[in-house]
Amino acid sequence: MPYPRYTKADLEQVVSVQLENLNAIHDLLSIMKHQNELITNANKKLKDEIEDFKNKIKPYPKEHSRQKSS
Repeated sequence: MPYPRYTKADLEQVVSVQLENLNAIHDLLSIMKHQNELITNANKKLKDEIEDFKNKIKPYPKEHSRQKSS
């Protein structure tokens, strides 16, 4: 079975489409990188807020601690 023959114009079109696809993939990767940075920042902020909240909570007195003092 002979290989198909491609003209220079055919090959240029294939390369052009491949370049468009690579550019689209690059754009998507840039968007995903930005989204990951936003998620990382949101997670850090949430972690900090949880730590602040935990530090503000006063521990509930345990039952056995009150019994020993009586």
